[in-house]
Amino acid sequence: MLVVVGRIGRPHGVRGAVSIEVRTDEPDRRFAVGARLLTDAGSELVVTSSTWHSGRLLLTFEGYDDRNAIELLRNQILSVDRPDDEQPEDPEEFYDSALVGCEVFDSDGTAIGSVREVSHLPAHDMLVIRTEDDREVLVPFIEEFVPSVDIAARRIVITPPDGLLDEDV
Repeated sequence: MLVVVGRIGRPHGVRGAVSIEVRTDEPDRRFAVGARLLTDAGSELVVTSSTWHSGRLLLTFEGYDDRNAIELLRNQILSVDRPDDEQPEDPEEFYDSALVGCEVFDSDGTAIGSVREVSHLPAHDMLVIRTEDDREVLVPFIEEFVPSVDIAARRIVITPPDGLLDEDV
């Protein structure tokens, strides 16, 4: 499964380093030395160095040894080919792709609908749920409202706040 992990930004210095706009929660894993990244232009890049500088990730790639060469990659989207069954290292974290399509139930076992997407907002993530009656509801993805996630069973249990699932709202 191709997963976007970043975007190539401006060159840094004259030796082929480039800043990366990180779009992953696992930058140390995705941008490690030796990692293979795919660009939206269809080329493969191999990371030869990875360092943090003033809060920005700087990478160099095999075959791109100067500022002019790396400038040609500016604004390219970077992806990794992640195995479908791969899970985050932290058992309390989930990939969006693992959550999308999961069936959602309330704590009594009543079917609510299914997860259509995960929306990443500044305060916290939200599960976008398409209900059985074809409405869309947003449920804060916090333990208080989502006490149980079983990826293997493709089942999520929610305890929504009062009024969230009411049709009149």
